[in-house]
Amino acid sequence: MIISNVFAVLSSALTIVAASPQLQPSYQGLPSLREQADIQNAWRTERVANIPSILRKHGVDAWLMTQREYAEDTAFWSIKCATDFSARRRTVHLFFADAAEGLQTAYKFVDNTLGVFDDLRDVLDQHQPKTIALNVDPAIAFAGGLHVGLFAEIDEQLGLRWSERFVSVPLVAVEYVATLPSSQLTWYRRLQETTWALIGEAFSSSVITPGVTTTTDVEWWLREKVQSLNHSTWFQPDVTIVTANEEFGPIPPGIQCTDGGAPTKVIHGGDMLHVDFGVTALGLNTDTQHLAYVVRSDGTSSDVPKGMLEGLEKVNRLQDIVRHNMIIGKTGNEILNASLTQMRSEGLEGKIYCHAIGDWGHSAGTLIGMTNLQDGVPVLGDLPLLEQTYYSVELYAEHFVPERNETLNFYQEEDVFWVDGDRWEWVYGRQDNFLVIDSSNGGEGDLVVQA
Repeated sequence: MIISNVFAVLSSALTIVAASPQLQPSYQGLPSLREQADIQNAWRTERVANIPSILRKHGVDAWLMTQREYAEDTAFWSIKCATDFSARRRTVHLFFADAAEGLQTAYKFVDNTLGVFDDLRDVLDQHQPKTIALNVDPAIAFAGGLHVGLFAEIDEQLGLRWSERFVSVPLVAVEYVATLPSSQLTWYRRLQETTWALIGEAFSSSVITPGVTTTTDVEWWLREKVQSLNHSTWFQPDVTIVTANEEFGPIPPGIQCTDGGAPTKVIHGGDMLHVDFGVTALGLNTDTQHLAYVVRSDGTSSDVPKGMLEGLEKVNRLQDIVRHNMIIGKTGNEILNASLTQMRSEGLEGKIYCHAIGDWGHSAGTLIGMTNLQDGVPVLGDLPLLEQTYYSVELYAEHFVPERNETLNFYQEEDVFWVDGDRWEWVYGRQDNFLVIDSSNGGEGDLVVQA
């Protein structure tokens, strides 16, 4: 596509951005721990009730999980009650697609003796399932959490009559973990708003003094602040100064501990800052990446370079391309290929690496690219995109910034949810404005500049 067409696309996107209302995020408090447990247990009840339909969908009669304390199956954490902090003794869950009159579709056993297998055999005798799914997939964490020792134990204790009916159907566990109740959305929006508010305060002159504050200082400010709000986080915040030709590198060898993924740098006027950050509360996780600009000491907030504003427009357009191609039932690799093809046809360059989110930061579901796998992701990229899920639309677009005479990566990540079998929408919003850090007047001049 010729350059004029590229900017025609961007101009169209800019019109949409300019019409959107300016978000003013604020910190959203959590209820008491007791109330939180009630909320989480209500969500769990709704999700567990959906297991029979998942089993029928995938042609499985039963689903069996067993784990010991501190050696839990990955899927256990999405089935447990809010006040369960681990499995107790030997904890066994057994679910059925259908149940005869007078029987249940869900059973739980807690026992530290081999007597539990007598109980299991009795229940299996009553239901007579032809297939029993176990979480033994070698490549998918959410469907591969059965420890090898426990597999050997149930194989031996239940005997050939039942073990010959064992099957691996990874989408049973994947779909259970990935499918989230609609009643969660209100609280998930609040968590996302809190995430935005935290980033907004971190990227302000109340936290950053150019020439003094380091990227690591901001990372640890986020850790301390999120804890003061009675939230937690599922990964160390990552604050970086975006520089030319920046690229994701390999995981460094050795066992040394570091504060974060990038070296500590002092923040200066003229820097473009990037943060990767998420919060955890109520058993849910967020994942967000935003950009900020630090005003030079002799400048004003309007001095955000035009080239940087254009870069943000480009990455916003790439976000829309990916959402448009996230079609339910398509595999992650199909979505990746379609999105990259459209991206390049519009004259854009970048990378796409989206993932499911919810119970886990990187949750159950298909992967739409990885930073080092832009031609497709083996196994995980071949899973279908499921509805009733949350996804992190994570990516970057490249753009040449004339004011810097260099090409920069413009990173963005926002969480989306599936709406009424129709489309993906932002959980809270998406960044179409730069956060601007202006310390020239004692912290009173921080602005948000429209892209």
